[in-house]
Amino acid sequence: MSVIDTPTADSTSAPAGPSPAAGARTGRPGLVHRVVHDRKALFGLCLLAVFALLGLLAPVIAPGDPSLINSTGGAPPSAEHWLGTTTKGQDVLALTLWGTRSSMLVGFTVGLAATLLALVIGLASAYFGKLLDDLLSLVTNVFLLLPGLPLLVILAAFLPPGTTTVVVVLVLTGWAGSARVLRAQAKSIRGKDFVAAAVVTGERPLRIMFREILPNMASVVMTTLLGCVVFGIGAQAGLEFLGLGDASVVSWGTNLYWAGNDGALMTGAWWAFVPSGVCIALVAFALSMVNYAVDQITNPRLRARAKRAAGAVKEG
Repeated sequence: MSVIDTPTADSTSAPAGPSPAAGARTGRPGLVHRVVHDRKALFGLCLLAVFALLGLLAPVIAPGDPSLINSTGGAPPSAEHWLGTTTKGQDVLALTLWGTRSSMLVGFTVGLAATLLALVIGLASAYFGKLLDDLLSLVTNVFLLLPGLPLLVILAAFLPPGTTTVVVVLVLTGWAGSARVLRAQAKSIRGKDFVAAAVVTGERPLRIMFREILPNMASVVMTTLLGCVVFGIGAQAGLEFLGLGDASVVSWGTNLYWAGNDGALMTGAWWAFVPSGVCIALVAFALSMVNYAVDQITNPRLRARAKRAAGAVKEG
């Protein structure tokens, strides 16, 4: 089948460039190859790799229980404790490193699960249409109409505390918006000639959805995934800061929760909450850099704007 590229949701009025699937079949670099070789995306990916490495090496860098009280409480950063200690006497560096494991794991788990759920619903709704589309659109709209933050708080408050509960709650409250975007993109591709040809030749629906439609949605799916990961990390931190998570699990959110409970802000113990807050901001920044690079690579208007800006800099 010949594959026709479709523009992303941000470039519906611009001429479309070659799709990832088309690039692979014509020998041109695909989306992943172009993203990896983009300077902005490479910076974001390297920053994410640093955090992943720190999380994996947490048991080596800070062995033992990170919640263990083994020093004077409220001590500022020093040679013995690089990031100081909490009011209780826990090492902030150990809490931050071990918190990286939990927060990154929850963020990427929520991102993958929410994107997969949204993708399945979006593809099925766009491909089969009619009754199934109406039913899935109704379910999606119900979740979109429900106020997100109150629903998040209510579910987290009534379900048993734990990492699994946090993941389930965030997936349930985070898939609907992505499903609507993916449905719209899949529906535009559903009307293309190469999909109609695949239907006429008798290809199975699942094959058409995942071999013909999905490859042409690669950029939108990647952008959706990155957005869901940012949502997962930020929402987990927010829930745990409000005390709705499992306080016994060490994460960036629980670090902020205990810092607030211990009055770190009022006593000026900035080192108790700044490291976790900076980590959340840096991970979100890294994901945003990758997301921006994907948009720039797949959106002809952004590519043209970047070329004009580069030309203006050279002329100046």
